[in-house]
Amino acid sequence: MLLANPADVPEKPPLEPTTNDGAEDRRAHSPSRRVGTARARMSLAAQHAASRSPIEIAADTLTRWAASTPFLLVHIVWFAGWMIINSGGFGLVPFDPFPFGLLTMIVSLEAIFLTIFVLMVQSRESAVEELREEVSLQVLLRMEEEVTKTLQLVAGLYARLGQTVGEDPELREMLGPLDPEDIERDLIQQIENARRTGRRGHQR
Repeated sequence: MLLANPADVPEKPPLEPTTNDGAEDRRAHSPSRRVGTARARMSLAAQHAASRSPIEIAADTLTRWAASTPFLLVHIVWFAGWMIINSGGFGLVPFDPFPFGLLTMIVSLEAIFLTIFVLMVQSRESAVEELREEVSLQVLLRMEEEVTKTLQLVAGLYARLGQTVGEDPELREMLGPLDPEDIERDLIQQIENARRTGRRGHQR
């Protein structure tokens, strides 16, 4: 029996690694999902902060300063010194005698401007919060659609395998699409009913 020369034996081609394209993350092939995920990672508050106008930046700075302890201490020292000086203390000549009309005017103007700045900041924060809630609502609706689609696929697999899906009303309702407008009408009706019940209770 002759042994074959190992050099004459043809080498087998190396096995290529098998890949399961179906098992890969579907989000890796979805540009819309990648873009949506990247946008979701960015804070909405940071986006709005980057697009602020100079007046809005000044309003934010003054609002933070007005809500700080140094702001309180500065006003305490300011008011105390103003009253002491204009009350003739330490032999000083008053320049705004009691009832301190100049101080009253300055403080009133300060309160007006601070109120405007605070309202500007609150308005922008309210817009950011409304946008965040809308984004959260859209994400939840998208998740509900995906969960419903998954349930429908599972139910279809059960039917192909010859299995019978149980007659469960809740399951049938879950397999159906979600109607946000119907939920909104239901909630509005519940609120109106609660208000009517409260009014009747007060009338009694």
